[in-house]
This record gives sequence, C-alpha cells and structure tokens, in this order.
Amino acid sequence: MTKILEPPKSARRRGGPSHEVRIAAEVAQRTKRQGRGAAQTIVVGGAPRVDLLPTEVLVDRRQRGVVRRVWLGVVVLVVATAGVVLLASASAMQEQAHLADVRRETDTLLLQQQQYRDVRTVETQSDLLRAAQAVGGSTEIDWQSTLQGVQDSLPAGVAITGVQIDSATPLEAYTQATGPLQGQRVATLTVDAASPTLPSVPSWLDAVRKLPGYVDANANSVTLDTSTGVYTVDMTIHLDETVFDGKYALKGKS
Repeated sequence: MTKILEPPKSARRRGGPSHEVRIAAEVAQRTKRQGRGAAQTIVVGGAPRVDLLPTEVLVDRRQRGVVRRVWLGVVVLVVATAGVVLLASASAMQEQAHLADVRRETDTLLLQQQQYRDVRTVETQSDLLRAAQAVGGSTEIDWQSTLQGVQDSLPAGVAITGVQIDSATPLEAYTQATGPLQGQRVATLTVDAASPTLPSVPSWLDAVRKLPGYVDANANSVTLDTSTGVYTVDMTIHLDETVFDGKYALKGKS
C-alpha cells in the first residue's frame, strides 16, 4: 500500500510545496505508474520502502545498460572478424606452402629430364625414322611369294619366260582403269609363258584367282612360233591393296 505524503498545512499556507514534498510526489507518481495494471498487494507489518531516486537517474541507468550491450556486441563482432581473418591467413599460408612444394617437384623433374635429353633426342629421331620407313614401305609387296603363287598356278608343261611388274608408290597414286567393270588395283603383273602344247588358258585363269590380292586376269594373246612349235601366252593379272605385306607398318598404332 502506497501512502502519499502531503505537505503540512503551514507549508501550504506559506504559498507552495517544499523540495521534500515535490520528491515525495514524484515517487508516488512513479510508484503509481509501475503498479498500474497489476494486482495491488497489501502487505501488513512489512517494512516501509520508498524509492526516492529521481526519474533521470533510472533513465540514465537504462541507457548505460543499452550502451554496455552495444559495446558487448561490438566486441563480439571484432573477435569474430579477427577469427575469420586468422583462419583465412592460415589457409593462404598452407596453399602457398603447397604451391612451393609443387614448384620444387616440377623443378626436380625438369632437372631429371635434362639429364636424359640425349636419350629423348635419339628416341625422337628413331620415331621419325620408323615413321618414314612405314610410309616408304606402305606399298611394299612380297613379290617372291606372289611370283611363286603364279608359278604354282601354271598348267603342266608351261614355264614362265618373262615377267613385267608395275605397282603403286608412296608418292604417287596408281593409275586406275577407265573401264566401268574393272576393279581398283595397286599392282599389275604381265606374265609371258611358253608351252610345247596348246595350253589350257581358262584353267590357268581359274588357278590365278587364288593369288593374294587378286582383282582380275586377262589372257592378252596366245601365239605359236612355227619355227620352234612353242606356244606363247601373254597374261595380265591385277592385284589390289590386300597384297601389301605391311612389313614396315608401325606396331600398336592406328
């Protein structure tokens, strides 16, 4: 229960409240505002308490509390910022150390490569030589086995008397036939064969079909030498690119 102190009558008669009366009125007014809206509790026998501090003092205390909280927030923000900066600096230092290690490893590898520079030069030259050999030998044909196949295809009693070979080169494409029914070829064999009897040309044409790379074959002429009684057969055989032996092709490379 709040008791409002009233100034003595003698003071009212003198024309106005004293300083103590004004303080008591302010305290009573503040107490009334603080207790507004709350249930009034009557304390019987309790010690009388009166807050005689001016309102300005309480306001100053609240403002100081707000200022302290603001400064505390500033300190926390500064500490957090400093922590982030320290972490970023530590990460940057680690990255720089890693970069330095990588650079040292690279320098070491370069020094090792310099030691084997001559070997690398020889390897490069060897690769160039192998590549040149592969290009130069790309049109290589095993003529020994091919001519042996022609010899084996001859009818009984027929012997080869002359052979002319014309084949493609790495630097120039082989001339193709102009006829629409003639296949692509990379080599031509012109064979002259002699026989004491009239040879079976169709049988020979069938036999040469078994030659590697066979495209077609034609009997150009069959002539008889009346002075000797010997028949001469002139035959042309065309071969395609499968007759290349690939002896100089680079191994393991497409």
